[in-house]
Amino acid sequence: MAATPAELPPTEPGIGFAPDASGSRSTQAAGRRILAAALEPLHADHAAQALAERDWRQGYPRHWRHLVEDSLAAPGAVVAGAQAGLQAAWQSMEWRTAAGTCSLAAALDGADASGWRTVTLQGEGDPAPQPWSVPLGDRLLQGDALLRQIDDWCQRGIIEPGAAEALARCVAHPEWFDLRDRTLVLLGAASEAGPLAWLLRWRANLVAVDRDRPAVWQRLAALARTGNGVLHAPLRGDAGGSVPGVDLLRDAPALAAWLATWRGTLDIAALAYLDGERHVRLVLAMDMVQAALCAARPDTGLAFLATPTDVFVVPRAVQDAAQSRYAQRPLASRIAQGALALVAGRRFFQPPYSSANAPPEGAYGVADSLVLQQGPNYALAKRLQQWRAIVARAAGHRVSLNVAPSTTTASVLGNPALAAGFAGADLFGVEVFAPATTNALMAALWVHDLRHSGAPAHPATRLAHPLAHFMEQACHGGLWRCPYLPRSALPFAAAAGWLRQRGLAPRR
Repeated sequence: MAATPAELPPTEPGIGFAPDASGSRSTQAAGRRILAAALEPLHADHAAQALAERDWRQGYPRHWRHLVEDSLAAPGAVVAGAQAGLQAAWQSMEWRTAAGTCSLAAALDGADASGWRTVTLQGEGDPAPQPWSVPLGDRLLQGDALLRQIDDWCQRGIIEPGAAEALARCVAHPEWFDLRDRTLVLLGAASEAGPLAWLLRWRANLVAVDRDRPAVWQRLAALARTGNGVLHAPLRGDAGGSVPGVDLLRDAPALAAWLATWRGTLDIAALAYLDGERHVRLVLAMDMVQAALCAARPDTGLAFLATPTDVFVVPRAVQDAAQSRYAQRPLASRIAQGALALVAGRRFFQPPYSSANAPPEGAYGVADSLVLQQGPNYALAKRLQQWRAIVARAAGHRVSLNVAPSTTTASVLGNPALAAGFAGADLFGVEVFAPATTNALMAALWVHDLRHSGAPAHPATRLAHPLAHFMEQACHGGLWRCPYLPRSALPFAAAAGWLRQRGLAPRR
């Protein structure tokens, strides 16, 4: 019988899902166990409900909301919940070799990179750091023009005030962008949403980790030569050729051992992406590397790009703005949506912050922007990175985790439903960014977090709540302030986008 995406055979070497007591390798069962473990220190009843969920594919959003709501109510247990989730995730995996299987921790302990070499390319471009600019459509924004655009995004609720302040600091401090004093490790260096191209213009020492494929290396090498940074890449001892690179799914322990030989402070960004259950395995492979380096070196820094299509604690003002927009819908919209509710139930155009996920009082709300089309594996993978960020920051590491806007990357455009939804998202106040714009913004925010001692990324910066780390500099594209629960409006955004893609409706 053919394997389904939720039940995968142990055929690949490297990291994989371990069998449970019944011998099953179900990704859905693993997801339930991992989330339940994270919920247990926060709310035992909600942990039991997650374990008992039968329709995980459709029902997982409720349990992720519970996790954030319970974390909001119990800030003192947030780190414990994150630690428990990570521990359960590691226990749900195994490391496979020709000699057998072992735990992820044992694989790290036995790692050997003695045969690995380092390939280095020196940039040949202008040695001066290139001034930071942001491409937007056919414009290239700098200086005052860029500040006006940042203010416009903030005023329209596309980015949060903390993000606007951070980006304005970047405009005011061009000296921050001389990164020759930093060694930045990019796990998934060729990622379409990643900051590689910008960092190579800012004199950074980069350790580029990506797949050992000629096309990938040729692209990285071309970027390195035209820039002014220094690019280093690993070459495995058994590579049998001159193409650098590694497969994180099979080489994570050895990569961690190789990175441990580097001198100085490392800042390690987890940027790689794969579809489906492979994304969970890939995130945990990157987590192995980050965890190993954090344990070995207290000065190790981490970086992540968070998705806005998740569940977040948000400032109360954000919740109030979305609820106000819902309350102020035009009369025609109310009538049409009321008629739709009579026919199809209340699945569509739901209010953005219902009583089920919005505390009646307090400084925060809970934004639920999960998109069912992305699936529970995607939600789990992104949550694992938030958990690592929480645990590492609590341990004294600098951790940059900023929410990036929805972006028209190839992986998104490859999903017809998401591509159409993004094409019509502006009808609901959501702005979708081109990769070049996202790259420029998120690269600058990472620089900000490296340079500014008061950034949320800095462990000495006091946070009002542990989850405030993820909301203060968010560039969510307006998703948090949408007048509807995003997934309840997505079918209609997708319908409008489908018509626009075919020239049957005008674009704004």
